[in-house]
Amino acid sequence: MAGPSVELSPVIAASTHWLSRAYPSGSADTIAHTLSELQARQAVTVAAWLRYPTEVDAALVAIAGPGGSAVLDWRAGSEPEDEEAEDEGWRTWVDEVVVSWAACLLADPELARRGVDAVIAAVPLAQDRPLPYPRAGTAPAEFRRLLEPDARDLDAAVLLRHPDLLEPIASMHRDTLLYLLDAEQVEQSA
Repeated sequence: MAGPSVELSPVIAASTHWLSRAYPSGSADTIAHTLSELQARQAVTVAAWLRYPTEVDAALVAIAGPGGSAVLDWRAGSEPEDEEAEDEGWRTWVDEVVVSWAACLLADPELARRGVDAVIAAVPLAQDRPLPYPRAGTAPAEFRRLLEPDARDLDAAVLLRHPDLLEPIASMHRDTLLYLLDAEQVEQSA
């Protein structure tokens, strides 16, 4: 599993930035923005690691590029005024499937748990690495804000976690994610 591959850094950063801009924090303060962006980054990281499961996959996307944000911009109604502008170049590193899967994970806590479990199964967390804080609860510290958001997290990401608002993006590639996580039968029985 690619996991912490440096090759995925531009995809993760750009896809997180896209989600954070399309679904801004519920408050204008800096802490709310940061909490919302952390949740987006955790969801995008899980989605990217699921989408590019090997070092070769990560290297290929670094060479070929992920495709860009044009379709996402159109679906979310967040098209830039001038996509050729110099400060819009980050949009070329946005991965449509990764953003769609991240939206699915943000909108559905059970699917997020399945996604993180799949990532952890493939990329075991290093036991010899010191963690900044002791683990509390059942979520790994790296994905706690995605899996176990507290009240401040939820307040900050009210738009980012709203299933109805995320639906145009989440529906784009949800079926593939459900298949990958063997969650189709869960969705159908719900």
